[in-house]
Amino acid sequence: MDPTHQGPGEYGRTPGGPDGSGGTDSSDPSDGRRRPSRESNAADFGQPTPQQVRVVQVTVGDLLLTVNPVDGSEVEACPPGYEPETPVRRTPAERAAHERAGAPPVPAGPPAPQLPLLERQEERERLVSLLARGRSVRLTGQAGSGRTALLDAVAADCTDLAPDGVVRLSGHRRTAADLLYGLFDATHLAPLHRPGPEELLTLVRSIGAVVIVDDLEIGGAALDGLLEATPECAFLFGTTPDLTPPGVDAHLEEVLLAGLGRAASLELLAKVVERPLTEDERNWAGDLWFESEGLPLRFVQAGSLLRQRDLLNTDPAAFDEYDYFEPRPDDAPPVPEAPTPETLDVPLPSLGEGAAPAVLLASRLSEAARETLRFTVALGGEVPHQAHLPALVGDTHADAALGELAGCGLLSPAGPRYRLAAGVLAQLEAGGYAEEAAAHARTAAQHYAWWVSHPSVTPQRAVAESDAIVAAMGRLVPDGEAGQASAAVLLARSAAPALAAGMSWGAWEKALRAGQEAARIAGEVAEEAYFHHELGVLALCSGNLDRARTELETSISMRGALADRSGAVAGRRALALVADRSGGFAPPVRPQPADEVPAVRHDLLAGTPPLGLPVAPLFTRQTAMAEPTVVAPFPAAAPKAGGGRAILGGARRNLAAAGAGALLIAVLGTVVTLGLTAGDPEEPGGSRNVTTEQSSPESTPDDETPADEPDDGPAPDSGAPGEEAPATPGPSASATPSTSGSPSPSPSSPDGSSPGTGEPSATRPTEDPTSDGPSPSGKPTTPTTPPTTPPTTPPTTPPTETPTTPPTETPTEEPPPPPDTSSSASGPAESATATATATATTEAPAESEDPTEAAA
Repeated sequence: MDPTHQGPGEYGRTPGGPDGSGGTDSSDPSDGRRRPSRESNAADFGQPTPQQVRVVQVTVGDLLLTVNPVDGSEVEACPPGYEPETPVRRTPAERAAHERAGAPPVPAGPPAPQLPLLERQEERERLVSLLARGRSVRLTGQAGSGRTALLDAVAADCTDLAPDGVVRLSGHRRTAADLLYGLFDATHLAPLHRPGPEELLTLVRSIGAVVIVDDLEIGGAALDGLLEATPECAFLFGTTPDLTPPGVDAHLEEVLLAGLGRAASLELLAKVVERPLTEDERNWAGDLWFESEGLPLRFVQAGSLLRQRDLLNTDPAAFDEYDYFEPRPDDAPPVPEAPTPETLDVPLPSLGEGAAPAVLLASRLSEAARETLRFTVALGGEVPHQAHLPALVGDTHADAALGELAGCGLLSPAGPRYRLAAGVLAQLEAGGYAEEAAAHARTAAQHYAWWVSHPSVTPQRAVAESDAIVAAMGRLVPDGEAGQASAAVLLARSAAPALAAGMSWGAWEKALRAGQEAARIAGEVAEEAYFHHELGVLALCSGNLDRARTELETSISMRGALADRSGAVAGRRALALVADRSGGFAPPVRPQPADEVPAVRHDLLAGTPPLGLPVAPLFTRQTAMAEPTVVAPFPAAAPKAGGGRAILGGARRNLAAAGAGALLIAVLGTVVTLGLTAGDPEEPGGSRNVTTEQSSPESTPDDETPADEPDDGPAPDSGAPGEEAPATPGPSASATPSTSGSPSPSPSSPDGSSPGTGEPSATRPTEDPTSDGPSPSGKPTTPTTPPTTPPTTPPTTPPTETPTTPPTETPTEEPPPPPDTSSSASGPAESATATATATATTEAPAESEDPTEAAA
């Protein structure tokens, strides 16, 4: 496990080689010594050594997951050519090699004595018989009752019962999904491929094996789902009595495991001590048997106490503060003389010390073993691998401490590692071994952060230490101090990519959640955004789209605030895939104010910009103090006989409004041209323009304007480019010019008189502003003196103040009869133009008089 000593076959290549795993390493396989590489020589000349980034691609169902430790993992639909190969079954030799790799390491030091399995023959035969018939069994016993030893014996008897052999799994801190993927990995060979949920159920349904799960921690519905997913497997679960039992439909047999009898307990104690017991020791063991209810673990630990007593009677300085590897200084107290038969007076342990012997056992071990126990207590009972102990403890011989602890019965195997035996953690905490737990956890976190980031450490080795890594973060996060939280963030940031590449997603999720909480406490926003992104990717690969959307949106918003462009782009790609998987569109990432209506989806309308282009909202919600914002007012439809309005939606309404506006501009241009060519040169040109300020008073009808309003002087040429066109009469006014009013003079009359009558324009009769003048068609006429100021926009209705109700008068649908042509030479042309204007005004949709109606 030492990253500085690489094996020739396992870690002989580093990323970047032609075989897909990397190029040839600088270490020599012949002698194991590292040779200087170009990177190390470059560092001598002041050039920084480029850090190797471990990027691993894993196929997850039909997705391709790229584990990127820098900006965050990326996930996409599996492109052509990246489809994984079909998983194949492991051969018996491959299954045996896989089982040996998953076994806990053999402790350093002299081998421990092999203890027999006493008074378990009946349970052993019954379990083998039930498994041979394909029945699943639940072995229930207290912690320390010898379940693991019995499971090992049953596994040895069932090697030839099933076609896929025997599969050993650890249920310690494992979920049902973790057990299913562990079963798949033990029986199938699929490198860098994690099947999806449906594919996994299909593959495990055909597995026929005897599955032995020790330290099971799931029950109830989760256990029922595990049994239902594997109908061809026979399970043997080792559990405690307090675990929730499965349902009645699980068809799970249960075998209770009790303690040993008095005779078997004394025999086991004699096997541990490796000598016959004295009468005092037998009496003491009898009292211990009554107190412990015959638990085998208590007698293994009691035997260790008796062995230490024998060593003290032989060498009183055997367990002093100076062990055999540490030289005694000159000022140390002298070594006591060898004991004589008269001085052999070391008493037996008390009954309390025999029932809880952890503190007394630890006090007689080496200092490296006691320091290892302090780290173990800080990690919640998880023992670091023996290769990490020299770096953690600071002693080159600390790897032998694991053998000392295992020989005393303080440890028990848990999958590929060791952990404290049942009850030992509470005893050590009460004995003062947890006083500096936070400092030891921080030291372990810093060590694991360096170790897991080393290029020589493979993801599989990181997965083997996942329990200790997660335990270190779990101790630091609740502490609440910024320094402790920063150490947890560094460890989670370093270990999460390795756990993801090793496909231990249960540990990956725990590391991400612990890192996210630690980053929040430490105030590291960039790291918190990274953990949110990774949680979103994990949820997406697991099929939880709602959780993935929430986590990714949070990460994108945080990275946007930090101006992290590359990270935000990776988040948007994953969010787009979430939207594609959920069958909808990706929601906008930009948060909107509370009083703003969500933007209209232009990509759903015909003839609009494609998806991905920025689209401004068409309207916003109207507030009490501000007027509504209208980007493009929609012209209202022409009133119909029934009082309704023609409603057009989307692009059709915009097209109709544009066509009506173009037609109206063309008609108005024709009217202006005819009016200018037939105008009176002495009459001010600006009198034809209407301003929005000259609206009729409330006492005056909307279709009347005083005729004696003074002129403001000549206006600029209305035919100039960019000049606004004159307004047309409203729907309540007649479109036919009146002969009794003030007709436009003909261009052939320079003096301003009409060619037909010869009457000058100065002697024109004026109308009463309060009454409508007669017209040849019998309809009221409009005033002929327009305002002077040109309007900013061509209005379509005479009033400028927005009325609260639409006008009740409707224009006459029948065109007026043509006027008498004998009264004016320009009469027929003006009559035809006015008729076309009235028709266009009737057909074109009028401008909406209410902003809320236009927005609707």
